[in-house]
Amino acid sequence: MYQVLLFYKYTTISDPEELAQEQRVLAERLNLKCRTIIATEGINGTFEGLRKNTEEYMRIMQSDPRFSDINFKKSLGTGNSFPKISIKVRDEIVSLHLGEQNFSPMETTGKYITAEELHDWIHSDKEFYIIDMRNDYEHKVGYFANSILPPLYNFRDLPKVLPQLENLRDKTIVTVCTGGVRCEKASGFLIKNGFTDVYQLYGGIVTYMEKYPNEDFKGVLYVFDGRVTMGFNVEDPKHEVIGVCELCGAKTEQYIDCAYLHCRGKRHILCCANCQIQEKGFCSTTCKEHEINETYKSFKI
Repeated sequence: MYQVLLFYKYTTISDPEELAQEQRVLAERLNLKCRTIIATEGINGTFEGLRKNTEEYMRIMQSDPRFSDINFKKSLGTGNSFPKISIKVRDEIVSLHLGEQNFSPMETTGKYITAEELHDWIHSDKEFYIIDMRNDYEHKVGYFANSILPPLYNFRDLPKVLPQLENLRDKTIVTVCTGGVRCEKASGFLIKNGFTDVYQLYGGIVTYMEKYPNEDFKGVLYVFDGRVTMGFNVEDPKHEVIGVCELCGAKTEQYIDCAYLHCRGKRHILCCANCQIQEKGFCSTTCKEHEINETYKSFKI
């Protein structure tokens, strides 16, 4: 059985290149594939492998004092979540690009709220607001009911949408994201900008979904690996499909990559099975026409 590990840790890394090489050697030894970012401020990773090997990876990581308290989020893998070992050294483990205004979540970040506590809040009369800090295309297949979904094309767009959140400056806010790493930074950014009562969901949406499947979080969770989306107990009659085919409007949770060469890899679109057949995997009529015209020209030559 394959298992996926999602984790991060903000901690001082004196030599990111050295840690990156150690992680590559460890991944090779345990036959793991991954997508991981390392910086002087910490590590942000997703690994997949056989369950026994991912468990060994966790044991080794937690024996390191820097990573002893990492919260590993586990989910079922496919064996094909990642094509290779990808471990890169960057300036940040999640990119907000604040420049001179950059700050460390080790110094400023929101208060943690557990999945259990948030569940209690949701089912009470407490006034608070959930702000989803994921990208807009992630919202299309899943989100918390009644949550605020800022139009973030990329996480670094957060400063641009800040004016849209001004009315919540003195309200109780809970920031949410996939596994928690973006909220470490996003919640701190809000605090830095004068928001007074900011929380972040500990363990992220994936933790909430696992504890309370098909309840307050509707749909499935977009993930940055070969699975594209994931959920818990999606066969349950209570599971609600909220995704809509971008070509015909039918309900779907299936993302595809556009078949047009010059569009491919730029964005996923929601596309139902019927449109995948009829439209042959193109995200728009324009892309379809471009492909037809270019194919015609190549044959003509």
